[in-house]
Amino acid sequence: MTAPRVRLTGIDEGLDVTVRTRIRGSEDGARIAEAFAALFPNAPTVKWPATPSFPTEQDTVVEITGVPLDTMLTKLHEQRILDTALDAMGAALEGHVAVFSIERVAALAGKVTFGLPGHSPLGGVFEVEVSGEGVEDWLLAATHHAGGARVPRHLGDERAMAEDGEAVTWFER
Repeated sequence: MTAPRVRLTGIDEGLDVTVRTRIRGSEDGARIAEAFAALFPNAPTVKWPATPSFPTEQDTVVEITGVPLDTMLTKLHEQRILDTALDAMGAALEGHVAVFSIERVAALAGKVTFGLPGHSPLGGVFEVEVSGEGVEDWLLAATHHAGGARVPRHLGDERAMAEDGEAVTWFER
């Protein structure tokens, strides 16, 4: 028998969650707001930039604090990408701060796709920062699944994806 999944949010769990995104040029604030709401519907209200008129030199950073991650984490479970999520969310862990990016185009479709370091995908990214004492343990709990009993995972283990996002092949004998 398996226990029910613990539903974490990052809020009221001793962590601070901030999401940032840079909006430039012809990027439409309304579409970006739609993508944001698909993954973070319970976030504080945000004033998004209006649809730009051309020509534009728009270059704005929107930062939202106190963002609950419950919907995003539920989508990770639904998409069955928890090991990938552990690797991506913990790749840039430094001290008590984890920073990772989520592609906005995928978010618009209600999906979670992690951005690779140094990669600038079409449509931009949401940069998510989770900080606080115990963030490593929180990441492990947020991405826990039943398969972890057979193949235990931890941050930076030999089963972690490569830096370029490629899967690492491994076999149990």
